[in-house]
Amino acid sequence: MSRIGNQPVPIGENVEFSLGADNVITVKGEKGSDTLRIHPDITVEKSNGEIVVKRNSDAKDVRSLHGLYRSLISNMITGVSEGYEKQLEIIGVGYRATLSGDVLELNIGYSHPIYFVPPDDISLEVDTKTKKNPIIKVKGTNKEMVGQVAAKIRSLRKPEPYKGKGIRYIDERVRRKAGKSAAKEA
Repeated sequence: MSRIGNQPVPIGENVEFSLGADNVITVKGEKGSDTLRIHPDITVEKSNGEIVVKRNSDAKDVRSLHGLYRSLISNMITGVSEGYEKQLEIIGVGYRATLSGDVLELNIGYSHPIYFVPPDDISLEVDTKTKKNPIIKVKGTNKEMVGQVAAKIRSLRKPEPYKGKGIRYIDERVRRKAGKSAAKEA
């Protein structure tokens, strides 16, 4: 029995929820709108300001989709009402990030700058005033897209274990290695 799938999803005050033809859900809120196509074996009902997700059979693949679609709908409602944000920190001498228009320009130790153009639903901010290291803020309404864009930016220069240089998440902890000089002493 799905524990997550059986929990109702509360709808916020400023969120509009509609179920259209072909099992397409549309959610609209302050930050934007989002759509999702639901599997035919899953039914979605709206009652008393809550969304209830039910399944039509007890087959293993349908049971696995039950909790998945409940979580996706919950993430959509949170995204259009509050939005999602990931923060990346650039660590390294001479590593810089600037934002001109919608294009992110990164100078991260290569012989050339790297230009990154985000998708339409994602907005980027670069904060260079709070700390000595630049912080890139990735914001959007779709949780999956925000995470994907942040992972793509991080993959341009992953943090390395010897000096810790690179692009990392704000809450990420990089395990450091000792290096050659520590190996010689032993």
